[in-house]
Amino acid sequence: MSALPQGDRIRGITVQQPHAACILTGAKGIENRPRHWTWRGWLLLHAGQNIDRPALRLPLVGRTIRGRELATGAVIGVARLTGCHQDPAGSPPCTPWAQPNAWHLELTDVQALTLPILARGQSGPWRPTENLVAQVLPQLPDLRP
Repeated sequence: MSALPQGDRIRGITVQQPHAACILTGAKGIENRPRHWTWRGWLLLHAGQNIDRPALRLPLVGRTIRGRELATGAVIGVARLTGCHQDPAGSPPCTPWAQPNAWHLELTDVQALTLPILARGQSGPWRPTENLVAQVLPQLPDLRP
């Protein structure tokens, strides 16, 4: 596994539950966003304060998160953002998770934290504090700056 960079080369992304839990399972390799992201690299995966309750009734989501705790307001893992694309008009979605007309952030190398770390997120890619990154690293011994 590659090193988790320090400073300006790491960002955070806030994702509502249960979508964040779906990403942690590795089943949801994309995150839908309203605009294109040019930034690439490691992301702290932050579960937002809110839960998308209607999504809990979707069979795809239910099968994916079965038995998982839905932590909120916390960093719950890391992922590498490797690309961003939009499906061509009229084409089928790239995955069952893809929303039409959305930009799809391509996430790989997803790793869950053993213990969620309470933190505040925000919309768009955000810069975590050095203190927050320092709390994440001990839980991911294979990722070292």
